[in-house]
Amino acid sequence: MAEAYLVAAVRTAGGKRGGALRNWHPADLAGRVLDALVVRAGVDGAAIDDVIMGCVSQAGEQSAQIGRSAVLASALPDSVPAVTIDRQCGSSQQALHFAAQAVMSGTQDLVIAAGVESMTRVPMGLPMQGAAAAGAGAMPWPPSVLERFGVAMFSQFIGAEMMAEKYQVTREAMEAFALDSHRRAARAADSGAFGDEIVVLDGLDHDGNPTRHDRDEGIRADATLEGIAGVKPITPGGRISAATASQICDGASGVLVASERAVKDHGLTPLARVHAMAVTAGDPVIMLEEPIPATARVLDRAGLGLADIDLFEVNEAFASVPLAWLQATGADPERTNVNGGAIALGHPLGATGTKLMATLVHALRARGARYGLQTMCEGGGIANATIIEAL
Repeated sequence: MAEAYLVAAVRTAGGKRGGALRNWHPADLAGRVLDALVVRAGVDGAAIDDVIMGCVSQAGEQSAQIGRSAVLASALPDSVPAVTIDRQCGSSQQALHFAAQAVMSGTQDLVIAAGVESMTRVPMGLPMQGAAAAGAGAMPWPPSVLERFGVAMFSQFIGAEMMAEKYQVTREAMEAFALDSHRRAARAADSGAFGDEIVVLDGLDHDGNPTRHDRDEGIRADATLEGIAGVKPITPGGRISAATASQICDGASGVLVASERAVKDHGLTPLARVHAMAVTAGDPVIMLEEPIPATARVLDRAGLGLADIDLFEVNEAFASVPLAWLQATGADPERTNVNGGAIALGHPLGATGTKLMATLVHALRARGARYGLQTMCEGGGIANATIIEAL
């Protein structure tokens, strides 16, 4: 079978809402990532066959095909095509799957899979809220679907609480998990573990002064269990709080996927090989449970067992998700999200898939490890799962 190689993997450091990246148009943000990928791989940008860009809130500055806008904002020639996709939080992980499939099929040789989300400039929910304000309807689900599932709406917050209830994940366990996420992220940042993946940008400090943006703003090195426990639940009487949920974040990320022919023709150095891919779907009400069956499916397709995987990246949309996943799979928490996760580093929606992949690739190589597995929950009750082999 034809192979798909990752020859570059980068991300921006996460920006808090209204933070260091607040003045960056999302197309410019993504454009910087595209430039970094071709420079680090050492390939002529004109050789790129396609750009697949994940983005969730496709409104305002992220409307009108932001993938194409990102290419035009980059140093790539305008002959490079692009497309924008939405698989909710898994958008750029799906972009990676599409890119790998294109390369493995032999139809393309060099494809960029990327993602972008400025949650400062295009707030979450804007597509629905903007449509409602324009009198164009607010609900993306027809009454027939809501009636079928017996709900007034589908909500990730309700799903997160349902996960905690179903898997008996206590509020205290989630608070301890959140603290550990911050501590791991702080250690990783302080030790330079993110150095090979971060694209340094010009940012703004709180007072509007220019600053070097090379560290994820959401990391709270001084976080305490008492402080996390003091945050009120999002839902009255619930277990999930803002402190045990992913942070709103601005950012972009990407990977360059190459065929074996492209590796030889362009003299590229592969960082990793895509070993197996899977996507599954299930209950849209609990919504966030699907990484569990997706993990089982991708392991089966790879012919591997859990013990064969050296590192796991499981998106920390809410602490209940990775904790339920750990419980259901029996995976080792010491090999899961070793450099922290979205609770500390932020979750820039459409950019998170390739953001996690950039972290996974470089974490595996730094440890001399072999296999890594990435999975994440997605709106509608869907999950992608990917296994890579570091080279």
